[in-house]
Amino acid sequence: MSRLEELIQQYCPDGVEYKKIKEVYQRIKGTPITAGKMNEIQCPTGEIRIFAGGKTVIDANEADIPNANITRVPAVLVQSRGVIDAIYYDKPFTFKNEMWAYTHKEQTSVKFLYYVMKQNIQHFRDAASGMGALPQISLGTTEDFVIPVPPLPVQEEIVRILDNFAELQAELQAELQAELQKRLQQYNYYRDNLLSFEGRTDVEWKKLGEIATDWYRGAGIKRDEVSEEGTPCIRYGEIHTTYNIWFDECVSHTDESKQPAKKYADYGDILFAITSEDIPFIGNSVAYIGKERILVGGDIVVMKHNQNPKYMSYVLSTSDAVKQKGKGKVKSKVVHTNVPSLKEIVVPLPSLEEQERIATILDKFYALTTDITAGLPAEIEARRKQYEYYRDQLLTFKQKA
Repeated sequence: MSRLEELIQQYCPDGVEYKKIKEVYQRIKGTPITAGKMNEIQCPTGEIRIFAGGKTVIDANEADIPNANITRVPAVLVQSRGVIDAIYYDKPFTFKNEMWAYTHKEQTSVKFLYYVMKQNIQHFRDAASGMGALPQISLGTTEDFVIPVPPLPVQEEIVRILDNFAELQAELQAELQAELQKRLQQYNYYRDNLLSFEGRTDVEWKKLGEIATDWYRGAGIKRDEVSEEGTPCIRYGEIHTTYNIWFDECVSHTDESKQPAKKYADYGDILFAITSEDIPFIGNSVAYIGKERILVGGDIVVMKHNQNPKYMSYVLSTSDAVKQKGKGKVKSKVVHTNVPSLKEIVVPLPSLEEQERIATILDKFYALTTDITAGLPAEIEARRKQYEYYRDQLLTFKQKA
């Protein structure tokens, strides 16, 4: 018999009581503070953490927080607007007063409440649907929610078990992420080394302006014009988030008849995203090697050429090419590039036969890397489901008659 089973047998063999959260936990109010004030007072070394909506979090000095209502005991913060979630925090903190928090009363563990709320987080998110453009839950959604309330020793043992399990899960995830990072670094090193052509005299170095046979910009295709059916199309954001070196099928489609200024890409074209939020990603590019002509959206530049498309895409992803794409760019909310800048990028240009050989080698190496990349999220998801199943079992009790 486990320690938990012994405690249940000792303290609640006939089941546990179920009560509303407001009956067993103390609610805490936040601090009236604006986003502007938070920007003004944030300090990396501040001793008080301030939570706002979504993922917005800052640290500040207590003396700088007006009308501060500081929580100095472990508590569960309810994110009630935008991102609906529960956060456990055990250091001094406060939060915007559109949210609320709970701390323990006698014979209750606030960490136990946290695990119960995380177990039921989908219930709270479902309750927020239909309350306007930004999801939001009311105070009563949590106050009146009924939870099991086993005796304190049982709560504490469950918290101990779940804390240990969560720590092991976090360690495993960190190990898997570290392994993935090593594989990606290995791939990047091998790709850059293979495409450096150091000491080679049979390779020309040319500007893209000399290699291209034509340049033009895409047009149109708004987000609300994308669907699962119609003419295949690509939007610039997909170059950043969806496609990598090359692709032969589009994930997006649109009604071609609703596009007044149609721009197309064909087999072999290189597509550049000329807008980005970060300098290292400006000019991200991908080769299209599909058979079907596709529509190209705005903020994409199409480069036509007579080289091997996969080779061109690989060479444009090297560290040297990325550095050239970002040259002279200044960080702001959005970074742009243009055709004249892209034309100045210099790349090595071996024979077509050599391009084909290199592209084949990198395809195989890239496939090995992406296989690991695809397997990593699946492994993490499996571990997460294992944890959630175990947690749900621990938090399921017979109700006392």
